[in-house]
Parts: sequence; C-alpha cells; structure tokens
Amino acid sequence: MSHEVTSGTGTFVDPGDAGLEGLEEFEPLLLLASASSGRHATLERAGIAFTSRAADLDEDAVLAGARAAAADGADGGLSPAEAVLLLAREKAQAVLEESDGGYVVLGCDSMLEIDGEVVGKPHTPERAAERWRAMRGRTGTLHSGHWLIDDRDAEDGGTGATLGATAGCEITFADLSDEEIEAYVATGEPLGVAGGFTIDGIGGPFVTSVSGDPHAVVGLSLPLLRELLDEIEVPLHVLWRPDVAGPAAGPDESPAPADPGSGASGTTA
Repeated sequence: MSHEVTSGTGTFVDPGDAGLEGLEEFEPLLLLASASSGRHATLERAGIAFTSRAADLDEDAVLAGARAAAADGADGGLSPAEAVLLLAREKAQAVLEESDGGYVVLGCDSMLEIDGEVVGKPHTPERAAERWRAMRGRTGTLHSGHWLIDDRDAEDGGTGATLGATAGCEITFADLSDEEIEAYVATGEPLGVAGGFTIDGIGGPFVTSVSGDPHAVVGLSLPLLRELLDEIEVPLHVLWRPDVAGPAAGPDESPAPADPGSGASGTTA
C-alpha cells in the first residue's frame, strides 16, 4: 500500500513508498483554485494529483462589475451560466498570480438556478431554511463553470491558452418537512455551499434525482476537465498520481499485457 502524504494543498504520493523507486520527486502539474472538499475528493478518487489554493476574490464585486458593463446594466444582463464561467476564470487568474507559475490552473464555480432565480451560498441559517422551504419538492439546474489556464513554460509544451466551459445538470429535491429542514440547517453544512445542499454529504438523502453530468453536482466535471485538457494537448492520464499510473514503459519496452482473467486492461503513464 502506498503512503500518502497529505497537506492543506492537496494529496501527494511518496514515489518510493508507492513502489516507484527511481522516479524523480513528483510535483503535481494541476493547481486547483478551490478549497472545496467536494472538488478535492472528486479529483482524489479519480487518481488525479493536484495542489490547491483558495482564491482571494470578492465574488459579489466581480459580478456587480460584469452586470454594470452589460448592455442593459440590469441584473438579468448576466445569465447563471455566464456568471459561473466568469467567476471560474477570475478564480483561476487570481490563484495563478499568487503561485510560482508553471502550472495548469483550474478554476471552478457553481450556482443553482430554480425558475430563473439563482440560489447561491445561504451563509446564514435563516436564509438557508428559507431557501430550502422554497426548493423542497422542486427541480433546479446546477451550473458549474470551469476555467483552465496553461501556464507551463514553452519548453515544457505550454500553450499559454486560457479557456473554459460550463457543465450542468438537473437536480430534483425531496419534499422535506419543516422539521427536516431545521435539522439539516442546524448541521451547518448548507450554509457555505452553492444552492445550500450537498449530494456527497449530510444532504445526500434530500436529493432524489440527478439528470445530466453527475460530476457537475459537486462542482467539478471530470469529463469536461478531460475535454479542456485535450485542447492544450495534455491527456488526463498525465495527471494521474504515480501510484495510479505505475511506472512508464521505456522507449524500447511494451506495456505488460493484462492478465486475461482480471478483466482489466494494461495502462501506461
């Protein structure tokens, strides 16, 4: 079993303890501009190595400025999908500017939309309870913006590209009783998450169905991340942790064939 060394900025694997002696000291290429535990867990379960840093960003000010710049200057001048993409871009840029450079930076942001109204982070118990009373038994759309910045050096294949896209899914909530809403809000979980709910935590039993990209629910779409990485010619498997990828085959070697009885295929890093 590999020995994982964890810190506040992601999960790292000691190559020696992973049985990969001879590899150079491993440093993740991906820098995630988010402190979200759900996004961290999504990448970790997918075997993706990363470091992370939360963006120091005044989201309300960013959105207000964008809406003021819209042609009509009204709140409706920026759709939820446009808003999450804008915030994802600003987060990625802010974290890049605070880093040492050389990373592929991923910024993410999510918003829940119900009947044209955006439901952000409640922040207070009163607002969380009010929003859950309005959401229960209904279906909304979760928009998750993703923005990628390629800050690798040119000699390392860097493109300097900056690009993004949005993933989404339809979410139907259970028809909670007032007692259930009060109990859930009292846990504190819904206060700091988009839409005031989680699907991978205490709030999981209160989500009855998801239609669309399932990863968008936690704010990081793995299929969309793969597509964005393809645009900068970085295959997703390049981001796998050494303990997941295994030692790469040498230039004159072929990968070992899979055991026919295992049902698995061989992979190379």
